[in-house]
Amino acid sequence: MSTASIPDDGVRRVDGELRAALAAGERPARPSPLSAALTFGWRGMLKIKHVPEQLIDVTLTPVLFVLMFTYMFGGAISGSTDEYLQFLLPGIVVMSVLFTTVYSGVTLNTDVTKGVVDRFRSLPIARPAPLVGAVLGDSVRYVIGACVVLGVGLAIGYRPEGGALGVVGAIALVVVFSCGLAWLMTSVALVLRSPSATMNAGFMALFPLTFLSNIFVPPETLPGWLEAWVDVNPVSLLATASRGLMAGTADWGDVGWVLLAAAALTAVFAPLTTWLYRRKT
Repeated sequence: MSTASIPDDGVRRVDGELRAALAAGERPARPSPLSAALTFGWRGMLKIKHVPEQLIDVTLTPVLFVLMFTYMFGGAISGSTDEYLQFLLPGIVVMSVLFTTVYSGVTLNTDVTKGVVDRFRSLPIARPAPLVGAVLGDSVRYVIGACVVLGVGLAIGYRPEGGALGVVGAIALVVVFSCGLAWLMTSVALVLRSPSATMNAGFMALFPLTFLSNIFVPPETLPGWLEAWVDVNPVSLLATASRGLMAGTADWGDVGWVLLAAAALTAVFAPLTTWLYRRKT
């Protein structure tokens, strides 16, 4: 029925009832930046719940890396798969989690290209909340990936001399550094125009950093020019610090350098991501 067929007094009555219903309660308080960020972090977790296949990159892939490198190269590099596993596993934890940061950029680029970010802009929330929340949500993926690698390593013979405290410290260090690196990936995501381009760019940047590091072999076995690069590679510093924590022989200078690198990545790329996000929307 059109409003033209309703008597004037009826229109006024309906309008009055509608206004009364809308004004019945107090206006909700504006969410704090923290609560908004946590809500967007929970949104990321719900994505995992509804599309569990996206966890393949933090579950199946790390398992393949551990088994393949241990049993194919362990005997050739260390003379024993058990001995090589003690060296390799902390590095595989680092590599697996760092590769997962690429998907932080891919997810953000997908939201931008599908117009989801435009909907976020219409909400009465702090502008950086979707970005901060996404990184917080992705940190859960990092923890899952690290635990999967560690679980497989323990099952096939890895024994961390640093105990549970050392393992927790190593995983926490990897996650902190990965959160800093995730800001770099989100900056890249806001520059490129498609999720596939973001993924390709992320992996192209990470492959030389991870494979030209001390994750797989000791630096002293490499040519001099390559050893010099490996020694200053931030991924090598992270792998060395993680090995030390898990083995109970941590050099706190290495841990400090990793934390400094994570802080520098966040200080540079978090504001840059926020600025690009504002321009993009």
